[in-house]
Amino acid sequence: MANPSGSSESESVGTVVVAGAANLAIAAAKLVAGLTSGSAAMLSEAAHSMADTVTEVFLYVALRRGSKPADEEHPFGYGKESWVWAFIAALFTFVGGAGFSIYHGIDTIIEGEEAGPYLASYIVLAVSFLAEGASFLKARRQVRNESSRWNVSTRRFLRLTPDTTVKAVYFEDSAALIGLVLAAAGLGLAEITGSPFWDGAASILIGLLLLAVATVLAKSNVTLLVGRAVPRRVHNQIAADLAGIPVVTAVPMLFTMQLGPGEILVAAKVDFADEVTGAVIEAASDEAEKRLRGRFPGISYVFLDPTRGEPGRNDVRPSR
Repeated sequence: MANPSGSSESESVGTVVVAGAANLAIAAAKLVAGLTSGSAAMLSEAAHSMADTVTEVFLYVALRRGSKPADEEHPFGYGKESWVWAFIAALFTFVGGAGFSIYHGIDTIIEGEEAGPYLASYIVLAVSFLAEGASFLKARRQVRNESSRWNVSTRRFLRLTPDTTVKAVYFEDSAALIGLVLAAAGLGLAEITGSPFWDGAASILIGLLLLAVATVLAKSNVTLLVGRAVPRRVHNQIAADLAGIPVVTAVPMLFTMQLGPGEILVAAKVDFADEVTGAVIEAASDEAEKRLRGRFPGISYVFLDPTRGEPGRNDVRPSR
């Protein structure tokens, strides 16, 4: 699955910028409220928002660096560099956000530090929820648009999309909204019971939430960096399009790889009819490339290797 046009990249940049601006303002407000009240949950939320802000910077760099044109040293472009920066962003969330939140929550429970006053924290949480909600709605709108364009469910799109920037913003904003609810619940229970345990427990839960998000995003970027094939449905459609060329008798081998959020490489061994000439094979190869790019604009490179068919084989090898 690849982004079909540059408009998706522009939309991703806008999504990242909006999320980054919102997180920076929210982080400052949470920090003030956390220092004023001494709440572990609020300080964890401040760390959460600050980690998200730095993450957005990394994601912005990922989009810009990954869109650099190909050159002599990098003939397939710099698309994979976007996943390097996105992976670094996931690691920062893991260390900067999750680590601080879990540690501070445990320290609060052990030391028994009480939080208060609570009013400022509640106000900041409410305003933060509105700001994070606006950012989340923008990310969700982009995800839904992309899902509709590919005619897949939102869940499947998030699992398979190579655009890890919008995926990161979507998951981080979702985690931010859940984290705000946890922080509010922790503060409320601490105020009602007079026990700092709930404040510390909320901080730990926020840290575990960040840990889960960072793990999912890191794993996604690693699989793309290693060299992930396109989804099965796209693979099989590419194979069917190649096999549909009149002079093609079989496609015994087909390889695909995501080169970047909007770029796909296709390499295949193709068995052409024995009686056709070299000129016909060249024309068929050109037709195959046009057909594939017409259906999947994200396909940037097509390499076809004419090969002798094996006796009894006239099939298209499916993806694994």
